[in-house]
Order: sequence, then C-alpha cells, then structure tokens
Amino acid sequence: MSSLKVLFAYTKGIRRYFVFSILCVAIETSFEVFIPLLMSEIIDVGIAQKDPSVFMEQGLEMIGCAILSLIFGLLYARYAAKAITLFGQRLRSVQYQKIQSYSFANLDHFETSSLITRLTSDVTVIQNSLVNGIRPFARGPIILILGLVMSFLINKELSVIFLFTTPILAVILFFVVRKVAPMYSVLQKAIDSVNRLIQENLTAIRAIKAFVRDEYEEEQFEKVNQDLAKISQDTFHIASLNTPAFQMTMYMAIVGLMTLGIHLIVQNQMQVGELTGVLSYVLQIMNSLMMISNVFLLITRSLASCNRIAQVVEEKVTLTSGALPLTPKDNSIDFHHVYFKYAQNAKEYVLNDIDWHIPAGSTVGIMGATGSAKSSLVQLIARLYDVSEGSIKIGQVDVRDMNLEDLRNRVGMVLQKNTLFSGTIKENMRWGDSNASDEEIQEACKIACADEFIQKMPDQYDTYIEQGGNNVSGGQKQRLCIARALLKKPKILILDDSTSAVDTNTDHAIRNSLSKIHGLTQIIITQRVSSVSHCDQILILEDGKIAAKGSHEQLLQTSDFYRGLYESQQKGASL
Repeated sequence: MSSLKVLFAYTKGIRRYFVFSILCVAIETSFEVFIPLLMSEIIDVGIAQKDPSVFMEQGLEMIGCAILSLIFGLLYARYAAKAITLFGQRLRSVQYQKIQSYSFANLDHFETSSLITRLTSDVTVIQNSLVNGIRPFARGPIILILGLVMSFLINKELSVIFLFTTPILAVILFFVVRKVAPMYSVLQKAIDSVNRLIQENLTAIRAIKAFVRDEYEEEQFEKVNQDLAKISQDTFHIASLNTPAFQMTMYMAIVGLMTLGIHLIVQNQMQVGELTGVLSYVLQIMNSLMMISNVFLLITRSLASCNRIAQVVEEKVTLTSGALPLTPKDNSIDFHHVYFKYAQNAKEYVLNDIDWHIPAGSTVGIMGATGSAKSSLVQLIARLYDVSEGSIKIGQVDVRDMNLEDLRNRVGMVLQKNTLFSGTIKENMRWGDSNASDEEIQEACKIACADEFIQKMPDQYDTYIEQGGNNVSGGQKQRLCIARALLKKPKILILDDSTSAVDTNTDHAIRNSLSKIHGLTQIIITQRVSSVSHCDQILILEDGKIAAKGSHEQLLQTSDFYRGLYESQQKGASL
C-alpha cells in the first residue's frame, strides 16, 4: 500500500475531478435504486386496485429518476475522463523526469525494456483500472447498502436470504483475489521480457540479417511470447472464477427467494409486487457484489503496476549537484587515490588506487587491454558515476562540490556508444549548443573532419539523420559526435575510442585540428598507438590499476604492453 501513497501524492490538482466523478456516480446510483421500489408500488397498488393515478404518478417518478440518473452519469463520464487522462499523463511525466535525473548507477538498476514498460504498459494498466474501477467502486457499496435496506423495507422475511448467500460469495471472491494477486507481478515481468527482446532485435536488426539469424531470433521471440501467453492464461483463468461464483450465488438466492416468496404469497403474507421488487433488488445486490469483486481484482493488478512505477519514482538518485557553486581555477585534473566499483556490495573494485595529475591544456592518452576500466576512469570526471573512495578534482575543486550542470558543460564527452538522434544534422549539432549559428556548426564540423562528407550530401547540413544514425557510416557518426561535443565549447574534451572507425589520415587530421584549440585539456582513449604518440603523457591501465605512465618514448622503454602494441601495429602498417 505504500506505493499507493506515493502515487496519491501526484493526484494533487486533479483530486477534485476524482471526487466529482465519485459523487456523480453515487447520486446516479441512488436514483436507480429507487426505481424497483416505485415499480413494486405500481404493481401492488396501481395494477391491483386498477388506479391509473397511481400508475401515472409513480411512472412519472420513475421517468424522473431515470433522467436524473442519466444526467449524473454523463457528468461522471466527463469528470472521470479528465481525471484519468491527467493522472496518466502525470505518471508518465514524473517517471520520465525522474529517469532524466538518474546517474549511470541508477540506470544500472533497471533494464531499458523494463523502464519502457513502466512508462507505457504499467501506466495503461492503472488507467484501465480507474476507467473500469471508479464507477463500480462508487456504485457497488451504495447499491449493496441501499438495496438491502429497500428489500428489508419491502419484506423482512424474504430479505433474510441475503444474509446467507452474500457471505458465500464474499468468501469465494476473497480466495480468488488472494490467489491471483502475486500472478499479476509475474505477468508484468513477462511483458518486460517480451519488450526487451523486441527492443534488442529491432535495434540490432541489421546484425541479425548479416549473420542470418532470423530463424533463431524468431524462435527466441516465440519462447518469450509463449511464456507471456501461458502466464496471461493462468492469471486470467483464476481471475475469471469470480463470474461463475457470482452466477452460482445469484441463482441460489433467486431460487431461495422464489421458493419462499411463492409460499408467502400462497399464505397471503405478501403480494406479487413485493416479490417482484425484492427480485429486482436481488439482481442489483448481486451485481454490486460482482462490481466490488471486480474492483478488488483491478486493484490487485494495478498494485503490481503501482509498485513498479513507485520503484522508478522513489529510486534514490546517487548523484546530487554540489552544494557549493565553486569554479575551478584551471582545467587541470587530479585523481587522488581513486577507488571505484559499480555496486556498493561488489567484492572487488573496478579501479584501484588511481593517483594521476593531468596538467591544464595538456593532451593525454589512456591505453590498456579490453576490460582494464579505461571508460570507467573517464566517466568519473563528468560524474556519470561517483568515486567509491578518494577524489577527483578539476582546478583543485572536487567535482562533487561543483554544480552538476556546470561540470558537464565544462566536460565534453564522446563516448564509445554515442548516438545520433532522428532529425537533421543541424538539429543533432545543436545538442551541443542550442543557440549555435550555422557558421559555428560548420566550423565545429570542419575541426572534426565532418564538413567534407556533409558537403557531398544532397541536403548538406539539412540532411535527415535516421534514428541512431543508421543512414551514415560508423566513421561519419563518430565525426559528427565529435563536432557536437566541440559545440559545447568544453574546457576538457574526452574522446573514448571515438576515432576507431575512421582511417589513420582522418584521425591525424582531427588530432591536428584539436591541438590548435587553445587551453583545451584532452583525454584520448584508444587502441592505436599512432593516436596517442603525440600526447604529453600516456597512462597504461591493467586490471583497473596504473601499470605505467609517461611519454611515448618513455613507455617504449618501460612498458612491455605499450612496446608490444607499437611493434605489432608498425608491422601491420608495413604489410
């Protein structure tokens, strides 16, 4: 229930619409409940005594009740639609905004497919529960209470049957709800699995076709799809038991009422109209119990979705902006005995005792075998993750004391998996600077050696980039991402294997252009020795530890890894 409290806080401003809709249903239902009582009087008085005035009077009252019931029903529809739509919109917005504030560590707690499901399917489940639940939530108890009161007013002896049949239905429905409750959580997880596979396959559709893995992926999808179908079938099979339980109880009540009612009529202890009225209330009372049971089932399913959404909203962001808006005096970077691991409960550190000074305006390289934590190291600078122990300082200011937005504006990062967004080249470039002029965009692209291929495109800078940059090559994508980072006018530029897809001549041209930017501190992660040979210093990482550091010439003498990599690449270049 704590998740309900969490989500209830986001109904502020729209609660009045929920209240109005419930009040409208309550009034609508109250008018409906009086109709069988009026009908009973028409039969017993108007028809039995052949008094047309009674028929006309009670008939007009029935019509009036029906019209008023219709009016309040329409008002309910208006208020409920507004409340439910706004609530769904708010839940999606709150989740999306919260996800945007997540650090990489927070994102590691969720699968992307799961977050998508929570933003879409789970919100839809809650909305559907409200659409199908508000009306019976208000109608059920009112019909149950007023129906019982009215039936007892008509005939006490006959109405006693309700005291036996109602508990039977309640017990059955209790066991149904108890059984089906945990199954809804399993169902949503199955939906996550299907979404994950769909997302993965559509993203990697070109690789699937290249490796002719269509049939294999179809088999994988069929497995998760069948699992979802089976879980759905089992869940709804149990949930649907409330319908036959309702019908059984209702028919038991009708048979009991008819048997006792006929006996009382024969004994002249009640009239036909009274029996007709009580039977009408039987249907209303049983329907109210059915409504209440459906509400419980809806709540049970929506609770699973509420818990999942609450997890997103209540996730504690591991990174917070520095309280002190300190400004670094320069662009130097200092790692002071830095230790890092992705999870607090992890046994081993990814980075161990990193102690390193990067002078302002210098160019440094980072090399190491795959898995040596090169990317992890540079991600700590922009606080995509926070250090576990030690500190990182820019211009003698701890990055944790800096305003997070200012820090990330100061640091330009071109990550390994940087992506382009659907839109024109200009629109993608303005991610770096939303106010950048056409001239500034072109200048950044020239530095990144992207202008040369953009000019050959039919629409040049207005060329449309498909989602993920699928209509440009890997090398072109990398150069566009570098240009985008340069438009931020960063003080520190991090290139994480960002020229791996370009040829060595283009790589050399980019490095020459970057070296002309005054005061820019550059960090280059690469596997190419030629890309870092010009650097002021080079860091060699091995298993998250500093194995060696120095200039190109120094490492050729002191580092077996660096020397071996250099010789193998030189040999390859000479072939």
